[in-house]
Amino acid sequence: MSFINYNAKEIHCKLVYYGPSLGGKTTNIQWVYQSLAQDQKSKLVALNTEIERTLFFDFLPLEVGEIRGFQTRFHLYTVPGQVIYDASRKLILKGLDGVVFVVDSQADRLEENIASMKNLEKNLEQQGYNIKEIPLVIQYNKRDLPNSMPISELRRHVNKHNAPEVEAVAFEGKGVLDSFKMVSKNVIQVLKGGVSV
Repeated sequence: MSFINYNAKEIHCKLVYYGPSLGGKTTNIQWVYQSLAQDQKSKLVALNTEIERTLFFDFLPLEVGEIRGFQTRFHLYTVPGQVIYDASRKLILKGLDGVVFVVDSQADRLEENIASMKNLEKNLEQQGYNIKEIPLVIQYNKRDLPNSMPISELRRHVNKHNAPEVEAVAFEGKGVLDSFKMVSKNVIQVLKGGVSV
């Protein structure tokens, strides 16, 4: 649910990076942040608490073109990876426009990936979203590791909604910008079809 600032002639969109703990969400946002020119971004802010490793990064406004004379800016957030921080996850999902679900491709992380996807589906539904109707990209991260599962197997367990997919090695930047561009392009398509300004 984009926010429209009529005075600044800007549409603000919220992208959330979701997935299991230590799957690469934070690495994705840091890589996107470092890839931007200084004048395209605000300060990268990490909010850490005693019990949550990373709450979110706020915010990275990215100009990606105009919609009916309005500039579009994206704000990128991460959620805490552990499902026990569900209250924070729900709060961060409020008003979202798109999701990049970061899968940890390692075989021993499959159950955490499945649990995190179910948690995303549940939290979206509780806030009135239909996961099939929001821009969603599945990023299969850590593809370089020897114990990474075949994409076909991961897809069967995690991508039941046939969302667009990207293979990634986030710490090298591989697939990071592709994932961001894909989800932001999908958000722009939705906005062009549905925002009345």
